[in-house]
Amino acid sequence: MATASITPTTQITPDNERVVGEIFIAAPRERIFQALTDPKQSVRWWGQNGKYHFNEFQMEVRVGGKWSCAGPSENMGQFTVQGEFLEVDPPRKLAYTWSSSWMPESTQVQWELEEQGSGTLLKLTHTGFAGNADQAKGHSLGWTLVLGWLQAFVEKGETVDSRK
Repeated sequence: MATASITPTTQITPDNERVVGEIFIAAPRERIFQALTDPKQSVRWWGQNGKYHFNEFQMEVRVGGKWSCAGPSENMGQFTVQGEFLEVDPPRKLAYTWSSSWMPESTQVQWELEEQGSGTLLKLTHTGFAGNADQAKGHSLGWTLVLGWLQAFVEKGETVDSRK
């Protein structure tokens, strides 16, 4: 069993193929799964003013269903991400394709939620970087932020607007 971390951790595999992130969230996995799959909640927590945030989320949460999000970024201007759900197993697992406006390759994201003591160990795996070290590093940094934002939203109700 992995050691629970209350701060997000991410690692990049040596071949720059995969980014793996983990965090312990003091909440039931059902609550976390809901925050990940409800567009009205996702738009509230995913981002930070002064960095980037998604101000639009659309999700058809079922295998084969489409999802998309868009928003402004300090560095890239307006950006989009979209994909298709590959696996939906509430509240244990969620997987989807990830195609962004800043990276030409389509990749895959998987969220695994494991009950652990008084909360949930969340493991995120993002694969498909095909050795692109810059993209793997950029996504590793991004996922560290995202995991922290999700934790703050679920545990404390922190939103994009209340986050400093």
